[in-house]
Amino acid sequence: MRTEDGSIIQDCLNGKPEAFGILVDKYKEGIYAFVYAEIRNFQDAQDVTQEVFLRAYRDLCSLKRWDSFAFWLYRIARRQCALWFRNRSKRVDRDFIEDQESKIIDAPSLDSYQEDQLSESVREALDTLPKTYREVLMLQYFGGMNSNEIAKVLGASPTAIRMRLSRARMQLKEEMVAMMGTAFEGQRLQAGFTFRIVEAVRRIKINPVSTKGLPWGISLATGILITVLSINPALISFDHVGMPIYSPLPAESKVLKVGEIPVDIVKTSNIAILSSKAGKGKGGEPESMQNAFFMAPKGEGGEWRKGADMPTARVDMSSSAVNGKIYVIGGSVSNNNGPGISIVEEYNPVTNTWMKKTDMPTARTALSSAAVKGKIYSIGGSTNDADFTGLPIVEEYDPVTDKWTTKADMPTPRWGLSASVVNGKIYAIGGCLRYQGGAWGVGMPTATVEEYNPETDTWTKKADMPTTPRWYHSSSAVNGKIYVIGGTSNLGHGKFSIVEEYDPVTDTWTRKTDMPTPRVWHCTSVSGGKIYAIGGFIDLVGLTIVEEYSPETDTWKRVTDMPTGRQLVTASEVDGRIYVIGGAIGKFQDVNWNDPEWKGLSIMEEYTPEDWQSEQSVVSPQGKLPKTWGNIKSR
Repeated sequence: MRTEDGSIIQDCLNGKPEAFGILVDKYKEGIYAFVYAEIRNFQDAQDVTQEVFLRAYRDLCSLKRWDSFAFWLYRIARRQCALWFRNRSKRVDRDFIEDQESKIIDAPSLDSYQEDQLSESVREALDTLPKTYREVLMLQYFGGMNSNEIAKVLGASPTAIRMRLSRARMQLKEEMVAMMGTAFEGQRLQAGFTFRIVEAVRRIKINPVSTKGLPWGISLATGILITVLSINPALISFDHVGMPIYSPLPAESKVLKVGEIPVDIVKTSNIAILSSKAGKGKGGEPESMQNAFFMAPKGEGGEWRKGADMPTARVDMSSSAVNGKIYVIGGSVSNNNGPGISIVEEYNPVTNTWMKKTDMPTARTALSSAAVKGKIYSIGGSTNDADFTGLPIVEEYDPVTDKWTTKADMPTPRWGLSASVVNGKIYAIGGCLRYQGGAWGVGMPTATVEEYNPETDTWTKKADMPTTPRWYHSSSAVNGKIYVIGGTSNLGHGKFSIVEEYDPVTDTWTRKTDMPTPRVWHCTSVSGGKIYAIGGFIDLVGLTIVEEYSPETDTWKRVTDMPTGRQLVTASEVDGRIYVIGGAIGKFQDVNWNDPEWKGLSIMEEYTPEDWQSEQSVVSPQGKLPKTWGNIKSR
């Protein structure tokens, strides 16, 4: 009788590549641990692990004993590691990269310094072990495998594996063994790894074999991947190929909790699967999926919905909400490539429609805006000229008359700043004075805080941010205090998880609990007294991660991921819902601002927090599909 692996492999060979995701989910942690034990670099280990599974899928028809899939997979992993070493030795810049790696390429943020030191200590200790001992330790502590499982994949007896584990522990200090679990916790594979593999293998053709239908349990599990990919294209947004793919769903789909795919039951209709890099919509984003309700992987709550595309695709703009409508202002058509723009567009959440408004007088990007008593104040920014010099300009927009008025200049010209409102006054915080030249991202950050009084049209100097000058952070106000979150002092040298609370009454700062995910080029917004940190980048690729901060308890928790990973985004709140608009996907390799990944997006996605309350109907005038929620346990 065939094993479960055999049944899944048979399904793959018969034209159902989605089934391969079940094998990926089952073996990915062990393969990742094994690969890291060989090459000892987490970023490269992720890349090699991905290639292992792609290679396995391509060669699947050559596997004669389906019940030996695990052992075969690890043999492929060993070959891919050897290939990685050969390719690495041929690189002419190898010595330079090794010399710069710890100083520039992997430079940590201030808040991750101790964590990186811990990982480095563990890595150095592991390097003192023979390869066979290092393998079993990594498979146990990082891959989560027991001695019997390790024995199966390495082709040894469980007794031999237990002996290797015992001897390996003896050679390491006891405290070092205890540190391993902690050190590797933050280096797990990113959420969505399985989905990226499945998306890639859908484009690989393998030879079919004759087969009978799969058992109900396997068919349903493969359906999970189809459904999740259909309702959440953002999970495959890191894929470099980015081909649009369409897959009709049945009128009612059941979705189970399997591996990294925690999704509730959803009633849905035919929905297109789209890579977020290759749509035909504006700015290179996916085609509009109007009236399609979709869910991202769940953290601890909240729901996302796709709204109408913004007419002008852009990045690095600002937004403010007045009288239930959102006004998106300025920005640029692509990151770091082209002048700032003056376009203003109004979004109406009730009708899910956009309207062009009067242009801002001064075209600019990397600005900030804030609303006071029905007026919007656009502050600072840059024209994106040769040296990215900060602007002191302040312009007031009246949504009722659709007119702009020039106000008193901000004392410190800057861009990449944030602005928040408390008691009718605007606080312009941090930012960058100008670009310094040299390596990309090298600017002159400032810790300056200045208060603007719209009634008197005057500015007042306030206490500087205490920890470090920074820019491209974000700030939000809750209960009369401002929380400044994340940012960087140099885009090429890490991002911060810093959270600082500013009290305008006492003009003092207090350090608060760090944000779990260090980030820059993100946005924050407030709903129900909680602050939501959304998007940003890691290794230049847009984040989907959303984290909720409670100022009352000074605690963070992860909530439902944003469907489309983005950076340089803006967000505004209306009726407790948060609308995340525009931005760019980004690209890790071969940074080229002309690439589609760095072009501005038109995407608008709406987030409803888990505890959101309103008198509105579940089926809104915007045409949301009805939802049926429940839980099903897998067989």
